[in-house]
Amino acid sequence: MKNDLTRRGFIRTAAASSAAFAWLGGSEAPRVLASDAAKPAVLGGAPVHTGGWANWPTWRESWEPALLQVMRSGRWYRGEGEHVAEFEAGYAKLLGAKRCLATASGTTALLVGLHVLEVDAGDEVIVSPYTFIATYNAVLLHKALPVFADTDPNTLTIDPASIASRITDRTRAILPVHIFGMPCDMDPINAIARQHKLAVLEDACQAWLAEYKGRKCGTLGDLAAFSFQNSKHLPSGEGGAVTGNSDDLLDRCHSYHNCGRACGGFKGAKPYFTRGSNYRMQQFQAVLLMQQFDKLVQETARRRESADYLTSHLSQIPGIKPARLPANSRAVWHLYPFRYDAAEFNGLTHAQFVKAFNAEGIPGGSIYHEQYLDGLIEEAINSRGYQRLFSAQRLKAYRDSLHELKGNREVCATTVAFTQNLLLAERSQLDHIVAAIHKIKANSAALAKALS
Repeated sequence: MKNDLTRRGFIRTAAASSAAFAWLGGSEAPRVLASDAAKPAVLGGAPVHTGGWANWPTWRESWEPALLQVMRSGRWYRGEGEHVAEFEAGYAKLLGAKRCLATASGTTALLVGLHVLEVDAGDEVIVSPYTFIATYNAVLLHKALPVFADTDPNTLTIDPASIASRITDRTRAILPVHIFGMPCDMDPINAIARQHKLAVLEDACQAWLAEYKGRKCGTLGDLAAFSFQNSKHLPSGEGGAVTGNSDDLLDRCHSYHNCGRACGGFKGAKPYFTRGSNYRMQQFQAVLLMQQFDKLVQETARRRESADYLTSHLSQIPGIKPARLPANSRAVWHLYPFRYDAAEFNGLTHAQFVKAFNAEGIPGGSIYHEQYLDGLIEEAINSRGYQRLFSAQRLKAYRDSLHELKGNREVCATTVAFTQNLLLAERSQLDHIVAAIHKIKANSAALAKALS
């Protein structure tokens, strides 16, 4: 990712040497004194934040007895224990979904969902471009074409207004991504899907407990995919889930993830087996996840409170623009993003801002770039299979469309974000984030000259 930090890399603890700011007033309204103009840390001054940030994931000794009991039982496989089913019931209840299916990862959850929604070789899927590469890969592994709608620079999520123009007679589904735990504007997306008879699979891999108009992400489309990878708010190293409100779809999901074995009302082409693979979760993963439900709820509330606090202060800084959420929605902030305008910082480039930001003891930076131009897509559509499935004319038009995503290009070039563990910090530490940006802005002209 060139010089950009990766999303998962942000979770590492930042280290710095000493504090540089004095404050007036209470914790609700930090004000920077003349130290605004203090020497930036990247130029040898003292960093705003010292001592690092909380590690992630966290461990509690109270979880050990239940995990040891499972390990000692030898009943680790899904078919020999009850814990995965218990997790599925508990997670569905947490979301307000009718059903949940636990899987081996968020990627396998996407693969299961796409298969059950009948995405097949030669189909097309409308996809959010601003996302982790697994979203693209899940479509490519079905030998379908991930057709990118544009990103709304204000929300960082898929722009519903850009979807309709991407639909062709091959389009089978829409795959919106609730990136960073920020809900997409699902009402217009679902309306487009209904109009064109398309399936909707939510990529909710970063959106546990996120809400859109009173409903949780994961209950807003035909199916949804979640991830419980190590960096996630509900982690088990690896792991994932498919959620939805249709017994038929979830029976089919269960069958497909369990080697094609018949499930519930779905018997497949034969009485016992149909097409499938092994995407099952293990028993000890389910036990670890279930013990974190209350923790997830409590920490989500804290992240929201911290994000609201930061947004109220950062939105007052010219050149810093926090993301906008859909009306009556609540994010869960797997990452907290804002867009950076170099023109308001005396031409200090995005990369230079990130360098100065990190030097002040705040880990963060760019997250996703225009990955569809990296060669992954070109490799896929140059393959023998894609050459057979799609005409040369269609593939040329598809290549050309990758350069039309102006909103996503802007988002990739201007977004700065940091990971959720910073939002679990004390209010005084959140003040350091605000102070670091004030300090960089006050010294932006000198920084731009020195870092050029």
